[in-house]
Amino acid sequence: MSLETGKPSLKAGILALHQEMMTREVYSMDYYAEQMTELIYTFVKTAELEVNTGIAVSTTGTATAQTGTTTTKGTGILK
Repeated sequence: MSLETGKPSLKAGILALHQEMMTREVYSMDYYAEQMTELIYTFVKTAELEVNTGIAVSTTGTATAQTGTTTTKGTGILK
């Protein structure tokens, strides 16, 4: 899912957390930070990663059955 598509879920989670914090009998900054961290982490994990083409690879095997690994770091864009 794109980050744009996931924004409504993040917003809903933040609003729900703020509502919960307003009604809690005991305010905990640590609890708030943990919950916000989880919301942000979940949001970022939903992102699609578009990897740039042209990453160098090293292969072994026959022309029809090759295996290999990348030999340089790839870069990409979170969408």
